[in-house]
Amino acid sequence: MLKIYHVTGTRGTRAIWLCEELGLDYAVEKVDFSAQYRATPEWRAMNPVGKVPVLQDGDMTMFESGAMMEYILTRYADGQLQPSNDSQEYSAYLQWMWFAEATLARPLGEIVNHGREFPGDQSIPSVVAEMENRAALSLQAVADQMRDRDHLVGAHFTAADIMMGYSIQLAEALIPSRLPKHLSPYWARLKARPAYQRAIEY
Repeated sequence: MLKIYHVTGTRGTRAIWLCEELGLDYAVEKVDFSAQYRATPEWRAMNPVGKVPVLQDGDMTMFESGAMMEYILTRYADGQLQPSNDSQEYSAYLQWMWFAEATLARPLGEIVNHGREFPGDQSIPSVVAEMENRAALSLQAVADQMRDRDHLVGAHFTAADIMMGYSIQLAEALIPSRLPKHLSPYWARLKARPAYQRAIEY
């Protein structure tokens, strides 16, 4: 059985959501998110930089949520939730899978990290504003992609929508005023999916 080490609201949501969509057996192990625990040798043996999530499958242990998605899809999905690699949609699928984390989620994560390093009135407004602007530009790119479609790629829901859905969830929590209005229908459809609803219970 897949075991996902997770903290509510963090990127482990992606792997849990994917397992729910695929109907896979999995277990969630809740992690102490305190800085003290995440600095322990015990946890650093699981994730060397002290972050979550971590995925275990038998003797295999891995970290990095996007890589977990790829692993689960390759090993257990039997072609579900992804276009075939010889299809016209495959390149766009890969693009949006990685855009979700590498481009959109990156400045959002930097906002969180800035808040930890410079709490309260120590915050540097110009730095936060620059990160918000980068995230807003990325959100606009997603909104433009979704103007005339229901899903990021092709005619069907794919794992790219899961990757992007978590990043939009993060944006909604951190910079709600910067979400483009015409992104709302897409985000509403993702939030209404039963698998997403079950995933965010953890």
